[in-house]
Amino acid sequence: MTVSKTNDRVGAIETRGIEPVPDSERRGHAGQMFWTWFAANISILGLPLGATLVAFRGLSIWQAVLVAVLGSFGSFALVGALSLAGKKGGAPALTLSRAVFGQRGNAGPTLISWLSRVGWETISTTTAAYALLALLDTAFGIRQNTVLTLVCLLIFIACTLLISGLGHATIMWINKWATVLFGVLNLVVMGFLIKTVDWTKVLDAPAGPAGAVVAGVGFIASGTGIGWANAGADYARYLPRSIPGRRLVVASAFGAGIPLMLLISLGSLLSAGDRSLVTASDPVAAINSMLPSWMAIPYLIAAFGGLLMSNHLSTYSAGLTMITLGLRVPRAYAVALDVVLMFLGGIYFMLIADDFYGPFSTFLTLLAVPISAWIGVIAVDSLRGRTYDPDALMDTTRTSAYWYTRGLHLPAVLGWVLAIVAGLLFTKASTSASDVWFAGPLSDTWFGVNGLGWAVAMAVGAAVYALCSRRTSPGPDAGGAPAPADLQGAER
Repeated sequence: MTVSKTNDRVGAIETRGIEPVPDSERRGHAGQMFWTWFAANISILGLPLGATLVAFRGLSIWQAVLVAVLGSFGSFALVGALSLAGKKGGAPALTLSRAVFGQRGNAGPTLISWLSRVGWETISTTTAAYALLALLDTAFGIRQNTVLTLVCLLIFIACTLLISGLGHATIMWINKWATVLFGVLNLVVMGFLIKTVDWTKVLDAPAGPAGAVVAGVGFIASGTGIGWANAGADYARYLPRSIPGRRLVVASAFGAGIPLMLLISLGSLLSAGDRSLVTASDPVAAINSMLPSWMAIPYLIAAFGGLLMSNHLSTYSAGLTMITLGLRVPRAYAVALDVVLMFLGGIYFMLIADDFYGPFSTFLTLLAVPISAWIGVIAVDSLRGRTYDPDALMDTTRTSAYWYTRGLHLPAVLGWVLAIVAGLLFTKASTSASDVWFAGPLSDTWFGVNGLGWAVAMAVGAAVYALCSRRTSPGPDAGGAPAPADLQGAER
C-alpha cells in the first residue's frame, strides 16, 4: 500500500489527520452520506432496540413502527444538519468544535465524544465476536472457549483496523458495495424471521400510553442518531462546498432511516410473542435460534459484515477525536491505539460481565446527556452562520483566534456544563430495578420517567448559549460573520 499524495484515494493510506481539507481536494456528492449511514445501521443491533420497545415499554406494533420512523429518520436528519459544518469547514466535527468552545474548552466535549465512540466500538466488537463464534460452531463444529473467544475478537478488530486505517476514500467505497451485499443478505434473513412472528399476539397486544411512545422515540433517537451526531462532519468534510445542504440532510435521514425502521420494527414483532431476544446475554445466538438451520451461515455472515460496517466508521472517527484531544501521532496510529481499548472492552463483555443489555442501555442513557448538551450548543452556533478559520482551528496556542478567555469560550462552556447538570437531574441509569447506577433527583418526574433527560440537556444547552453569547459581532466570539456564500449554503 502506498501513502496517498492526495490524501483521499481508494486503497491508499489517508495521511491527512484533522487538518481542514482544501477545496482542491474536495470531491464527491451528497449520495455518499446515504451509503455511509446505511452502512452504519445495517447491523443486528437494531433488532434488540425494537425488542425493547415492546418488551420493556409496552408499545403495540403500530406504536413501535411509528417510534422507529420518528426516532431514526428524525435523529439522522439532525446528524445530516450537523454534518453541514464539515462541508463548510473541511475538518472533523470535534476539531470544528474548537471554534465554538475554545481551544481548551473543547477538551470536555471531545473526551466525551471519544468515550462514546469507544463504547459503541466495544458493543459492536462483542456482538460480532459472538457471530463469528456461532459461525465456527455451525460450519465446523468448533465449540466456544476462552482462547477461541479472544481469537474471534482479534479477527474482527483486525478487519476493522484494515478498513478504518486506510481512511476516508476506502471507507466511502466499501460502504457503497458492502451495503448492497450485506443489505441483501439482511433482507433474506429478515424474511425468514418474519415467518417466526406470532401474529395473534402481535395484533392482540394493547396500545401503550402516549408517554411510552414519547419515551420510545427518545430511546431510539439516543440509541441511533444522537450517538452519531458528533461524527457527521467527519465524513462530509471532503465534499465540495457547492453541494446543497438539504441534500446532505435528506441523504443522511433516509440512509439511516430505511434500515433502522426495518430492523427496529422487526425486533418489535419478534418480541411481541417471545421475549428471549431482549433478555439474551448473546443476542446473536437468540436470533440464530429463530431461523432454519440452513439459514444460519448466511445470517451469521450478514451479522458479522453489518457490524463491521458500523464499527469501521466509529473507529475512524475515534482516531480523529483522539488527535483532536492532543495525541500527536499519525491518524492511522491513533486508530491502532483505539482498537486496544476495543479489545479490552470486548474481553469484559464476553468473559467477565453477566449481562449484555444492561450495560448497553445504561451506557446509552448516560452518554446521551453530555452529547445532547454539545448538540444544543453547536446547533445554535451553526444556525448563526458560523465560519471557520483553518489556521485558528489548528493553532492551539494563545495566538489562536479561538483562544477566547484563557482558552475557553465561556458562553459555550457554561451552556454545555449547565445542560449536563440539567439533563442528569432527569436521568436514571440502571441495569435493573435493583441495580441503579445513577438516579437524578428529578428522575421520577414525567421527563425522567420517559427517559428524556437527553432532550432537556439539548434544550438547556441551546438556550443558555443563545442567551449568553453575543448575536452580532464580527469576531469569533459570536460565531463569526458569515460570508454570503456560506449563508446561501446554509439556507439550501
